[in-house]
Amino acid sequence: MKASIPCVLTGAAAILMVAQNPAAEQAPPGVVEKMAAAIPPKPYATPQKPRKLLVFSKTNGFRHASIATGKILLAELGNMTGAFEAVISDEPDQFESANLDQYDAVCFLNTTQSVFLPHPKEMEKLTAEEKQAARERDARLKENLMGFVKSGRGFVGIHAATDTCYDWPAYGRMINGYFDGHPWTAGTQVSVKVEPGQEAHPLVAMFEGRNVEFKEEIHQLKDPYDSKAVHMLLRLDTEKTDMTLPGIKRTDKDFGIAWARYWEKGRVFYCSLGHNHEIYWHPQVVRHYLAGIHWAMGDLKAEVK
Repeated sequence: MKASIPCVLTGAAAILMVAQNPAAEQAPPGVVEKMAAAIPPKPYATPQKPRKLLVFSKTNGFRHASIATGKILLAELGNMTGAFEAVISDEPDQFESANLDQYDAVCFLNTTQSVFLPHPKEMEKLTAEEKQAARERDARLKENLMGFVKSGRGFVGIHAATDTCYDWPAYGRMINGYFDGHPWTAGTQVSVKVEPGQEAHPLVAMFEGRNVEFKEEIHQLKDPYDSKAVHMLLRLDTEKTDMTLPGIKRTDKDFGIAWARYWEKGRVFYCSLGHNHEIYWHPQVVRHYLAGIHWAMGDLKAEVK
C-alpha cells in the first residue's frame, strides 16, 4: 500500500491525499483563489455532527487531467464552509469495512472502469493465486460499498463516475446508467437547464431557474439509465445546444445531467459536469456540488423521490 501524505490546503482541516500520478496531475495556477470566490461563505445546512467525505478517484481507464482540480475543490468546500472533512485517497483499502465505517459519504470523482481491481497491466503480472485474491477483494469491496450506501450513508458521483464498474450491475442501477459516449466534447459550447418545476429545489436553487452556458464535455448514458426513476435536477437544453454532432445515439433527447435518489436507506447524488478544470470554480456548479454533498450526508433536507 502507498504511503499516505497528510496535507492541509487552507489550514482548516487535515486531509489524507494519495495521488496515483501526481507528476501528471497539476491543477492550473490560482485555483484556490478562484474557488474561494465561488464557494459560499457558510454551509447550506448545519452538520448534525462532524462529517467526513471519502474522495476516491482511482482509474483503470481514462484518467481526467481535472482530477487534481476536483480534489482541491472538494477539500476546499469542506474546509471553507465547515460542512465536512475531505479524505482524499485512491487506495481501495479505504473500502475495507474497518476503514469505510468512518465516513458519512463516498465521492467517486472521475473514476473509471473496475476501480477495486489492479490496473489491467498490473493484473497481467500476477500469479494465478494473486489474481484470485484480487478478484475476491474486488467482490468484498463492492459488497462493502453497496452495504454502506443501503444502510443509510451517502454516495456522490461526479462526471466519469458513470464510466465505472461496468461489471457490477448493482452499481449501474444505483447510479442510474453507464457512459455511452460524449458527442459534446470538452471544447463544445453547451447549455444546461434546471429541470422544469425544480427551480426552487434546494439542490438546484443556486441556478435561480436560469440556464448556465459554458464549454464542457457532456455524457450520454445507456441502460440502466432511466430519468423517470430518479429525481431529475439538471438536463442538457437540447433547444440551445448543437444537436447535429456525430455520435448522438439517443433519439429521445433525454440527456440528464444531475439527479438525486434514495437507494434503500441511503442517498445518491450524481452530476455529470466535471470534465474541464473551469467547472470546479464555476459558482453555480460549485454550490450545486456542495448542496448535493450536504444532502447525501443527510444534513440538507430536500424532497427527493
